[in-house]
Amino acid sequence: MSSTLHVSFVAADSGLWRVRSVTPIIGETLAPAARIDVREGAIATPEAVSAAWILRGVTSHPRYVTAVERDGLRAVQAGLGRPEATHAALIPMTKSDAWWALAQDERRAIFEERSHHVAGTLKYLPAIARRLHHSRELGEPFDFLTWFEYAPAHDALFDELVGLLRATEEWKYVVREVDLRLERVAP
Repeated sequence: MSSTLHVSFVAADSGLWRVRSVTPIIGETLAPAARIDVREGAIATPEAVSAAWILRGVTSHPRYVTAVERDGLRAVQAGLGRPEATHAALIPMTKSDAWWALAQDERRAIFEERSHHVAGTLKYLPAIARRLHHSRELGEPFDFLTWFEYAPAHDALFDELVGLLRATEEWKYVVREVDLRLERVAP
């Protein structure tokens, strides 16, 4: 990814995505909301919108992947906004201070060599599209916001994917995670 994109996930009474469920996996949950509006570009502020909460992130270059892995992902990853992908998940998470105290190569070893984050998840593409947003450097309550989109027929496949990831060594460093499941509705 050559440029960054600021994205705000606004939880309110309106928005393209209806909240089907909010499940705290580890730590504190988020306030309930009926809808999520995904706003790309300018960062939404609480003063500008009436919202239960706003989570902000920015896309960035892939941080723990090699060039070969990056190219492999690009070759099979679907884009967001596909007409059939009417189900989505927003998974905000925070990793522990112990994770951030590790050197880059140590995090990489856990991420891929031992947890197989990229290699183990390739089989779920292109059925499941995803985009990672970094939030830690923005002073947000979560380090990462991962947005997934997929067809309703792939609900079980998505559950398998997150189950696989949550069973890895990498996830032992997660101290807060909330799993929001969504459905696209008419505006």
